[in-house]
Amino acid sequence: MKTLSLPFLRLWIGNTASGLATWALPFVRGLVAMESTMSSTELGLSLAARTVGFLIAVPLAGILSDRHGPRRIVLVSGLVGAVSIPIIVSGLSDYSPAASILLLVGAAVVGLGQGACRPAYQAMIPEIVTVDHLQAANAAMSISVRVTSLVGPAAVSFITLAFGTGAAFTTIAALWLVSAVVPPRGRVSSRASSSRRNILSEFLVAVEEAKRHPWFVAGLATLTIVIATGYSVTAVLVPAISQQVSGGAMLMTETATAFMIGALFGALLATKWKPVNRGWTALAGLSLYGVVPFSLLAAESMIVPIFAFFLAGVGIEIFNVPWFTSVQTEIPQDRLARVSSLDFLFSYGLAPAGLALMTPLADTFGRDAVLVSSGIICLAAPAVAMLIPTTRHFSPTK
Repeated sequence: MKTLSLPFLRLWIGNTASGLATWALPFVRGLVAMESTMSSTELGLSLAARTVGFLIAVPLAGILSDRHGPRRIVLVSGLVGAVSIPIIVSGLSDYSPAASILLLVGAAVVGLGQGACRPAYQAMIPEIVTVDHLQAANAAMSISVRVTSLVGPAAVSFITLAFGTGAAFTTIAALWLVSAVVPPRGRVSSRASSSRRNILSEFLVAVEEAKRHPWFVAGLATLTIVIATGYSVTAVLVPAISQQVSGGAMLMTETATAFMIGALFGALLATKWKPVNRGWTALAGLSLYGVVPFSLLAAESMIVPIFAFFLAGVGIEIFNVPWFTSVQTEIPQDRLARVSSLDFLFSYGLAPAGLALMTPLADTFGRDAVLVSSGIICLAAPAVAMLIPTTRHFSPTK
């Protein structure tokens, strides 16, 4: 299979390494906080600093990837991620104000690395893989994401318990170096043109390009809505519901596992399945997240939410794989990284708004009302998006 060529394998290894480093770091910081060497306030501030760095890096990385080629940005992002680790470790050395500042700086720097690599890796895939194999390649990358989200925390937990937090931080830095140096060079393209605009103008070019594709605008709006509502329900309300119905984290753990298994199944399915109405099928898959809030109304029967989370996991990959493939095939290569950065900026950047509002809304209107409303929104938004021209195939040419 051509997608399993050596260049793609190197790309996959680099992306997997960055994913492992991304998922492992918050877990190590949580372990450090539990050892009382970092306060909960410092933990929260460091997570906020990381988010700020991520949001700054995503659009800049898209612009610079289109200017200079995504391989250079992958290299820089990996080196930035590796450099951030000793800064974070230095910030954990004591309780002084200087150490606290170092901790926040390190968190912001690692956020820069994490944000920069996302659009760059997306733009590299069509440089490595032929058009006929793009969907299978994106499915393989999605499998990487799902595996790393499970393996990362488990592996770093083992390393921490066996060898200490120092070894865990060293491993994370090494993973970032792998992400920097292992991916191959892509095909030479015309993206590094001699005509350069300022940063804002180049970003606005991406906005104009996105507006030329109604299916992209509709799909991104739908994805953002589902993340800001459905995912926020999962992150904020499930822990309390789990405590209520199982007396602990059992429901939370089992539903998270079911979601990951479903996502792996969906990604494996997407390696081969190419539906005729690609866009509508993808949006229908995304709408499956709407069953999650409704299932939590019957959380006492744990099989109901477990099955709902499994379906949502399948659906998210039925959406993700065709979505990324369509972006890579429909957007010109000299603008691909910038448009991909819009994808990550909106879908991930607006998620904290949903997280922040979920608890106040539940306190004001009641938890069940929030669950029902979130479920309806997650089901309705993809249906509305299907009414937009060109969403049927995620392409204007079919």
